[in-house]
Amino acid sequence: MVKLLKRCYAALIYLFLYAPILILIIFSFNASKSRANWSGFTLNWYLELFKDRQIMKALYNTVVIALLSSVMATIIGTTAAIGIHNMKKLKKKLVMNLTYIPVVNPDIVTGLSLMLLFVFTKFPLGLFSLLLAHITFNLPYVILSVLPKLKQLDKNLYEAALDLGASPLHAYHKVILPEIMPGIITGMLLAFTLSVDDFVISFFTTGSGVSTLSIIIYSMARRGINPKINALSTLLFLTVLLLLIIVNLRTSGNGANKKRSDLKW
Repeated sequence: MVKLLKRCYAALIYLFLYAPILILIIFSFNASKSRANWSGFTLNWYLELFKDRQIMKALYNTVVIALLSSVMATIIGTTAAIGIHNMKKLKKKLVMNLTYIPVVNPDIVTGLSLMLLFVFTKFPLGLFSLLLAHITFNLPYVILSVLPKLKQLDKNLYEAALDLGASPLHAYHKVILPEIMPGIITGMLLAFTLSVDDFVISFFTTGSGVSTLSIIIYSMARRGINPKINALSTLLFLTVLLLLIIVNLRTSGNGANKKRSDLKW
């Protein structure tokens, strides 16, 4: 009875979380513009979506910004996490407190601060300022994703690699990075999804003529939800879902291979 209640409770939570997304996906195939009545199945809104130059340009900007910012934030954040992990206790506490501030800080404060910084330094607002802003707010999430894996790491592995003749850089590349790779991938995925999802910081740090999907969706939503937005949101959701499945399968495969190699030894 208790197990049944637990399962029902979990099912209700997942239903509450995913029912709106399911409804959005269903109505992306609705022949009518109405959000209340089903008028038949159609792929017309997907065709209209790819014909809309404004949305396609915003999609291009969003994907480019998300990919570049997530990769750059992952490289910088991973390096920073390794440096923080090797710090002394007092310095580590201080730096970690500074790292947590952007996470708990409201997005509107971060966006406004970055905009004022760009204006003060006379940095032109546009695609590059948007990229810098996304890298900045993604960094703490990458650091906080990688640090737990570094804490789980056996300290003797790095020292053993050095004793066997590896250089510090080679030891990090061949020993440390493979061990913390799940945390790095998690941080990069989190940075990518946060970048795609962001509206407030993008709104404050972009220039004229440069829009992301969140800005376009916001401007269209003020005039009423267009079914093309449902189609676009469905494609984004399925892309992220497919990416997560691939990463999980890869991680599971690496874990199984590691267990087999351990058994051989």
